[in-house]
Amino acid sequence: MNKYTAHIALTLNLSEKSVDATLALLDEGCTIPFIARYRKERTGNLDEVQITRISEMNDRLKEIDKRKETILKTIREQGHLTHELEQRILASWDATELEDIYLPFKPKRRTRAQIAREQGLEPLATILIIQREQNPRDAAKRFVKDEVKNTDEALQGAKDIIAEQVSEDQQARNTVRAAYRRSAVITSKVIKKMENTDEAQKFSDYFDFSEPLKRCSSHRMLAMRRGEAAGILRVGISIDGEDCTERLCRQFVRGRGTCQTLVTEAVADSFKRLIDPSIENEFAALSKERADDEAIRVFVENLRQLLLSAPLGQKRVLALDPGFANGCKIACLDEQGNLLHHEIIYPHPPRRLYAQATVAMLRMIRGYQVQAIAIGNGTASRESESFVHEVIDQLDGTSAKPQVYVVSEDGASIYSASATAREEFPNEDVTTRGAVSIGRRLMDPLAELVKIDPKSIGVGQYQHDVDQSKLKHSLDQTVVSCVNQVGVNLNTASKHLLTYVSGLGPALAQNIVDYRREHGPFTSRAQLKKVKRLGDTAFQQCAGFLRIPDAKNPLDNSAVHPESYHIVERMAKDQGCTVRELVLSPALQKNIHLQDYVTAETGLPTLTDIMKELEKPGRDPRGEVETFEFDKGVHTIDDLVEGMELPGIVTNITNFGAFVDIGVHQDGLVHISQLADRFVSDPTQVVRLHQHVRVRVKEVDLRRHRIGLSMKHIKQ
Repeated sequence: MNKYTAHIALTLNLSEKSVDATLALLDEGCTIPFIARYRKERTGNLDEVQITRISEMNDRLKEIDKRKETILKTIREQGHLTHELEQRILASWDATELEDIYLPFKPKRRTRAQIAREQGLEPLATILIIQREQNPRDAAKRFVKDEVKNTDEALQGAKDIIAEQVSEDQQARNTVRAAYRRSAVITSKVIKKMENTDEAQKFSDYFDFSEPLKRCSSHRMLAMRRGEAAGILRVGISIDGEDCTERLCRQFVRGRGTCQTLVTEAVADSFKRLIDPSIENEFAALSKERADDEAIRVFVENLRQLLLSAPLGQKRVLALDPGFANGCKIACLDEQGNLLHHEIIYPHPPRRLYAQATVAMLRMIRGYQVQAIAIGNGTASRESESFVHEVIDQLDGTSAKPQVYVVSEDGASIYSASATAREEFPNEDVTTRGAVSIGRRLMDPLAELVKIDPKSIGVGQYQHDVDQSKLKHSLDQTVVSCVNQVGVNLNTASKHLLTYVSGLGPALAQNIVDYRREHGPFTSRAQLKKVKRLGDTAFQQCAGFLRIPDAKNPLDNSAVHPESYHIVERMAKDQGCTVRELVLSPALQKNIHLQDYVTAETGLPTLTDIMKELEKPGRDPRGEVETFEFDKGVHTIDDLVEGMELPGIVTNITNFGAFVDIGVHQDGLVHISQLADRFVSDPTQVVRLHQHVRVRVKEVDLRRHRIGLSMKHIKQ
């Protein structure tokens, strides 16, 4: 059994058997999507979230183990390592507790206590801490020599030693921690010289702010910390120092007398100078970490919804990147997203060539048999949408009228200037690449968005203020999860998309693309084994997530793993038909009794998944894209009137509400209290990204360009 199994199982409330099997699979090099999808019997049907938690906790415990080795080595070299101390260290899996145990032995700078020890004052400190000496000042006289000039200095040095001992006492630190957990208050004050600057006004809510730390939400915490980093706010966390000092004194002071008074002074000094600043820093870091985790959770959920947005599918698309002065960039794409044509039209002021733009649009729609039009949602989006509808109205009855979709262009400019875009379109400028990206986002959001750093996609809150390595890890895991949940067309997927497939990486993704270029489209999954450096392990991990439409074997376009093809072949044989006939016949599928196919290796979870795939092989779990139109009478913030009810699109979700685009070039906020007629604790339970909603205008602040919206008492 893995050395971490029992601890992880207890902490996550999972069976040791499931945890141990999962850790073994991870050690074998299996990916999380593969384990969740194809090893359900071994893990006890754990889902992807549970497996991810096991993996992350395993990594964390490995880090703690490394820290233990360092601590034991340091204490051993000092000659202070006892058997009892070693066992305490080995038994601890709490990082904070571990550091508390190590604190008395931790190499530190030359402290006041260290100086006092060098002056020979440790025996005096021991006399004081025992608290039996009737006249400590007389006892202190014996220590007046060399650098210790008088009894006051001797007693002060002894108190410094006691203060450090108290600060390194695990129970004392836990007493202060308990007070912080119970009653800590976070405060924020504006730095006076910054108060009237434009930059500071963004933080005006926190110029004189105070709140119990345990009630401080992640977005307020991150806003204050951002203001602090910008040099605008001074942020602190504090507790009732007198009450905490009294609690510590009850722990260290026994009775009354001169010794007890001196120890009380040492304890008070220890709290104020040593323990309180240390625990405040600890709680500042801990509260920031919790705020980060919450912000990352919101970001991850938004990203997941965005990546799993409904695709239009393989249609001929005209993509329009709107603009005023520089015109609207057009890119015409074929069903596979290949660029057929691009040009610029000028339907809007200041350089308005309306008739010319109309003729050009009609020519492109007819000439490239355009089935859908994608319009970016940036500057001039509403005006461009109106223009496009006017053009479509001029199409005669012989031409099919393309559907019009407004597409988020967040991150399109980042993509257009990236190495990936330059590699795809080395001979095109950034505006053409941006227009292509808008069109491809409509056709397949997942395939296009994986090319962009998730932080640039425009969802989430305070993404630049949270722990960047933790954010990247979580976002990368989310992309991998979504790509493998949907599955990837082996013959059309870009190198970038293939990189995120279970078991593959940049090198193997490139090798697949090279093989495809040299030998033509894949006709079977088995062909993957001919790809350079794609061995048995990589094949096992990736094959089930790759799809080949129109393959000779219909299972190659399903989530059935090649290792299970023999099961389906046996099912077909038992029904007296071919695999293809079994896939096409719900009646034949109903005749199958799964219990007949249970073996030591294959259980009901896998067999149930196989049957779901036979019912709908190659299905896309993302649903279908919907068209949307803004209110035709509203174009700018000046058109808004309180009480007005409007259609909108959810563009971002935070833990304090949802932002909704109502077509006025400024998103409005539906505060969490206005999302529904009931109490809402988590906005993601009510709305999803890109959802079409109806909202009521609650407040319009023209000076600050803020729009307050409500979804209360509106049927969605």
